[in-house]
Amino acid sequence: MGMSVWALGLNHTTAPLDLRGRFAFALDQIAPTLQSLRSSFASGRHPQVEAAIISTCNRTEIYCASEHAALDHTFGWLAQSGGVAPALLRSHAYTLHDGDAARHAFRVASGLDSMVLGEAQILGQMKDAVRAAETAGALGSTLNQLFQRSFAVAKEVRTATEIGAHSISMAAAAVRLAGQLFEDLRTTRVLFVGAGEMIDLAATHFAAKEPKSIAIANRTLERGEKLASRFGGEAMRLADLPSRLAEFDIIVSCTASTLPIIGLGAVERALKARKHRPMFMVDLAVPRDIEPEVKALEDIYLYTVDDLAQVVQQGQANRQAAVAQAEVIIDAGVQSFMHWLGQRGTVPLIQQLNAQADEWRAAEMARARKLLAKGESVEAVLEAMSRGLTQKMMHGAMAELHAGDAASREQTAQTISRLFLRKER
Repeated sequence: MGMSVWALGLNHTTAPLDLRGRFAFALDQIAPTLQSLRSSFASGRHPQVEAAIISTCNRTEIYCASEHAALDHTFGWLAQSGGVAPALLRSHAYTLHDGDAARHAFRVASGLDSMVLGEAQILGQMKDAVRAAETAGALGSTLNQLFQRSFAVAKEVRTATEIGAHSISMAAAAVRLAGQLFEDLRTTRVLFVGAGEMIDLAATHFAAKEPKSIAIANRTLERGEKLASRFGGEAMRLADLPSRLAEFDIIVSCTASTLPIIGLGAVERALKARKHRPMFMVDLAVPRDIEPEVKALEDIYLYTVDDLAQVVQQGQANRQAAVAQAEVIIDAGVQSFMHWLGQRGTVPLIQQLNAQADEWRAAEMARARKLLAKGESVEAVLEAMSRGLTQKMMHGAMAELHAGDAASREQTAQTISRLFLRKER
């Protein structure tokens, strides 16, 4: 039995921002989403499908592994989950098999497929996604192997090439653009909306320019306060945002909200109060935090993730050599993974038996530890553990004895007594 690996996804090069927004999964949605994906397979001829979902500002990707690839099914499921027609999704998505899927995962982990070439953030996001899939029980040995190798390849690319060194992050690009609009950033008041990793990064870059004041608006005040205290800023509630918008020259937003947080009306009122002093706005969220119509207003300079990417890509010529080096490392990784995948089909029976026994043992150990932690008596736990093990070991034999016609049952009986009722000589 060989294994098949497949992946499908959409990213900043294949799909517009608003379409990506329909497929953006927050980390806490990953487990239920994976459950839904995997149970959608169970009804058909693909009972055991491993799956993982990676969802960031720039991409949403699904990785699966099973004995038979089921791309069409996965596609249909994803289109339905985002509420779009399969044909529309197809025109903006990519699908990859086996070696190509592995190469893609390795390139993503290494930052070669990012808007900002060589950015390091994606690796952490992938690790979170893999942890989420693992916690959801959706990861098997094939995908586990694929992702562990992705991380190893990414680490090698980071250390062996210059790729990370050239990376100007989105945050740096935002600061650069703001600097072109305002002569002196030290006279500006900056507001950050959200308190996640991207805002942390942006706030760090802006704080280095010593603006006049920094404020953080976040749904939970506590997280906002924690971040604000690091930058000597103030924290405010999201609810106070519309009334205070006019105070700020620079606004950077990146929340996980599914609906825009800053609407056209609020910005128009703020501009009026500011007597049309310009405002610089950056919307790093997918789906968007700031209504797209805001862009058309006079005196508003609004940049989205995709706009910033354009700015960031301009300094790219000198990176081609680093990319070529990285691709060599990735090629070697792909060959090695495909070799491993091929080997798995021919694993001798003995190894499979050992692995199965180990799996049973690990499961029973884990159950026993849980019971002990709950305060069950050692005697009861040992009893349950030994019973669990023997049941697992006998289950297959018992099932065979009850199956088939009389002749095959007779043969099964002989085999089973040879295996299980051996008299020690």
